[in-house]
Amino acid sequence: MSLKTVSVAAFALMVAGISWLAIHGQLVARHAWSAAIQLGALGLMTWARVTFGRRSFHASANPTSGGIVTSGPYAFLRHPIYAAAIYFTWAAVLDYRTPLTLVGAVLVMIGAGLRMYAEESLLVTTYPEYQAYKARTARVVPYLL
Repeated sequence: MSLKTVSVAAFALMVAGISWLAIHGQLVARHAWSAAIQLGALGLMTWARVTFGRRSFHASANPTSGGIVTSGPYAFLRHPIYAAAIYFTWAAVLDYRTPLTLVGAVLVMIGAGLRMYAEESLLVTTYPEYQAYKARTARVVPYLL
């Protein structure tokens, strides 16, 4: 199976997880503390998207031209958009504390993990300097992971 195929399947898992939470009415936080986490996640996602610039989004892992982005949130996280999706959904898990929310968040995490693997594999090949960036920058949690 190609990395692009893995990436598309992983994206589908992320969409399925978020859709699962939305369909069951357990995506958006009910409490102030979890809403604050979700707002922070949306802010991170927006900051990352603006920093990434006019480069297009691809459903499959497909490195864009122009080099790797290492400014903005990318200075701290290699995958701030995926991190934001994970933070957002886990805030829902902590808020609702049901098996339904756990299923949705796990689908998002598995999908994000597979996408990160596929993208990084392609980025290392496309941009050899990505290896050094990868060594000094966290994947989804600054200073930890």
